[in-house]
Amino acid sequence: MRSGAPEPLATIVVCEDDPPTLELLCDHLTADRYEALAAPSAADALRLCRFKAPDLVLLDLVLPDGSGLDVLREIRRADGLTGRYDPNLPVIALTGRVTEPDRVRGFDAGADDYLGKPFSYVELAARIRAVLRRRGDRREGPIRAGEIFVDPVRREVRVGAREVRLANKEFELLRALASEPQRVFTKQELLRDVWGFRSLARTRTLDSHASRLRRKLDPEHGRFVQNVWGVGYRLSGGSG
Repeated sequence: MRSGAPEPLATIVVCEDDPPTLELLCDHLTADRYEALAAPSAADALRLCRFKAPDLVLLDLVLPDGSGLDVLREIRRADGLTGRYDPNLPVIALTGRVTEPDRVRGFDAGADDYLGKPFSYVELAARIRAVLRRRGDRREGPIRAGEIFVDPVRREVRVGAREVRLANKEFELLRALASEPQRVFTKQELLRDVWGFRSLARTRTLDSHASRLRRKLDPEHGRFVQNVWGVGYRLSGGSG
């Protein structure tokens, strides 16, 4: 964000496979002071929901790599403890499937609202505001990994009782690693999910951020962020 620019009202994942519609929605949302994250596929939507802690999802139900209903069910099945997804994340279905059975299936799968195409952006914006008002400040989903506690909502990190202050990308890297403690994340995964790289670029960005994160989490011993040589990184939350 540019220095001096106002904070976004909310972060919204826009899952839509039609490029003109996706661009239009993102442009309008940005103009209305939302942070719009484009997701042209189901896989992109789930990745952004996992790593970017959005406030709301606009979800098409017909996607090139799967059903939007499956995306919705995956989010609702989350237990809220591992940090993979927030099961209470608001979702508005935005789709050409407008029959009564389609709408019922959408609500049964956990949609907070359902809007058919073609749609009016003015009406959509009103529905977004209404859903976000209902959402209020009830967001959940803190992550615990041994001694490490990460709260994506408050952007709070603690190691035991000690608060740790992290820069934005350090926080996002920690959140990614803490989503599945002990799993080795490849460098390509982390560069894609934290920095948005589409290919494995020749860069020391990940390594330098991991090094700083390691020192901040454990200045004396550097226990928690482990480099798995030739593969990537994993998080160890243990005290040993």
